[in-house]
Amino acid sequence: MKKFLKVMLSATIAAALVLTGCSSSGTEGKKEDKDLKVGFIYVGPIGDGGYSYAHNEGRLYLEKETGVKTIYKESVAEDKAEVEKVVDDMVDQGATVIVGTSFGFQDGLLAAAKKYPDVKFLHCSGYELADNMGQFFGKIHEMMYLNGVVAGMKTKSNTLGFVGAFPIPEVIRNINAFTLGAQSVNPNVKVKVNWTNTWYDPAKEKDAALALIDAGADVIAQHQDTAGPQQAAESKGVFSLGYNTDMSTTAPKANMTSAVWNWGPYYVSQIKAIQAGTWKSEKYWGGYADNIVSLAPLTSVAPEGAKGAVEKAEAKIKEGNNVIFQGPIKDQSGAVKVKEGQTLTDDEVWNINWFVQGVDGTIPSN
Repeated sequence: MKKFLKVMLSATIAAALVLTGCSSSGTEGKKEDKDLKVGFIYVGPIGDGGYSYAHNEGRLYLEKETGVKTIYKESVAEDKAEVEKVVDDMVDQGATVIVGTSFGFQDGLLAAAKKYPDVKFLHCSGYELADNMGQFFGKIHEMMYLNGVVAGMKTKSNTLGFVGAFPIPEVIRNINAFTLGAQSVNPNVKVKVNWTNTWYDPAKEKDAALALIDAGADVIAQHQDTAGPQQAAESKGVFSLGYNTDMSTTAPKANMTSAVWNWGPYYVSQIKAIQAGTWKSEKYWGGYADNIVSLAPLTSVAPEGAKGAVEKAEAKIKEGNNVIFQGPIKDQSGAVKVKEGQTLTDDEVWNINWFVQGVDGTIPSN
């Protein structure tokens, strides 16, 4: 836990983040064999119905669209030595491209990238680059804002619950975007946060959601790897918003929509670039307009008028320019963080480490 906070709440803020369309000084590689093999490393099981499942769907899409061979390892611990061992095994099996799908894999992948300079590495949600290692993520917070719009229209108690994994910028910006979305249609809402300090633990995620429901939340959202919070909402007769995949089938009486990852097209673009010899190390952060994120269809339990409200918000988001974080925005203490007429930059959004006004929760320090 301390490692997460130390890295994400300190180091990333100091690090210079070059975002979508900007690349490092990594050199272009030679044209690769069309029969290259790609290894995927997952932090959870591919049957989690959420985060690792979404990445695995991207892997299958890659196979279908390009014909490349892939291998994978699921439920890998966020431990440097363990990640290096998995990479060693994959390279021994002939992998020349490695995809690490969790933030905590970064140190192990960096070490492996140094050890295997002829292997290409793609790391999800981190910030460190090497000549043969790039970073990628998507602006899923844009979809969380839309989730918030739906939640703000649905709630009767004006208390929303959010189950968060770790108190790091990746999760904090989703909580903030969700809150701002809800406030855009219902200024009286508050969002209670419950941390689990884990990416994958279905039982713990469910318990965290149940605690929020007991505290008065009648809509549950999440930044977790499984549908545990959705199941908790359904068991208590309240409503929910999913994350990672369309979770409506998991909790059909509760789920109203979900923020969804579309990893496949990104994977195809990277492998084709490697095959063509044009790949270079970069930090990619695509958004709604790039189709790396999307919103699942609204279900029958979504509130009346939600479709029109979501479409209106979608149109603004597709314009880009971080419209979600346009001022004025205050933090929990009431201090103005974004002035009228100003907008947070991509770098500021990436590194955000404060809650907007309306969030009922704390960000633990080291």
